[in-house]
Formats: sequence, C-alpha cells, structure tokens
Amino acid sequence: MNEQEWESLCDGCAQCCLQKLEDIDTGEVYVTQVVCRLLDLETCQCTDYEHRSELVPTCVTLSAKNAREISWMPTTCAYRRLAEKQDLPPWHPLVSGNKATVIEADISIKGKAISESDVAEKDWPNYIVDRLP
Repeated sequence: MNEQEWESLCDGCAQCCLQKLEDIDTGEVYVTQVVCRLLDLETCQCTDYEHRSELVPTCVTLSAKNAREISWMPTTCAYRRLAEKQDLPPWHPLVSGNKATVIEADISIKGKAISESDVAEKDWPNYIVDRLP
C-alpha cells in the first residue's frame, strides 16, 4: 500500500485525536472528551497535519505495525480493523462513498469534544468518558 492509499483509510472520525490519560499504577488508559489543539472541531481534520508530530510530540503516526499494538485505538478504526484482518464497516467512506456516513453512524467526535485550548490539563480527568462517540 502506498502512502496515499494508507492515508485514505482514515475515516475522519478524529477519535485518535482525543486526549488520553494513563494510570501510572495500572497502565489503564482513559479517554477524555478533550481533543488536541490542532484539531478543527467542525471538520474533524488536523489543522497542520504535515507538521503535527513536531508541533505535538505525543501525536501518534499510525503504521500497519503499531495499529495492532495501540490498545486505545477504537475498534472502529480502519487501521486497526485491517491490522486485525477485518473488513471496513459499511459506513466507512471508502465503502459508502460518502464522508458523512461516519457522522451518521455516530462514529465521529463531531459535536462531542472540546479543544485542549479551552480546558486546563489539570482538569482533563473531569472529561473522562466511557465511550466517545
């Protein structure tokens, strides 16, 4: 798969942009409603995708190998699904032909998150969620 094909797997849900908190004692990872400051909450797209890793050193660049290893990746993620030898779901834009199906299927974080620019990091635990979206 070339880089363009790999990038096309992203469904635009932006779940990977949600901030996570890890319990130092247990290693358990908690997902918050807080998203990276680079995420445009309206489009669910990174505002500086090309430089995101330099601007946000904790930003994960997905690969075929690490998509299988990152426990917090949502089960709906195309990268994870392919790594686990699963088909893309019917709502995925490559299957449906329509980017809006991600929102219609309630997979996108659109309208459900807040930027880290608007929340002090010390308050992130107040935004832990069981499931988002």
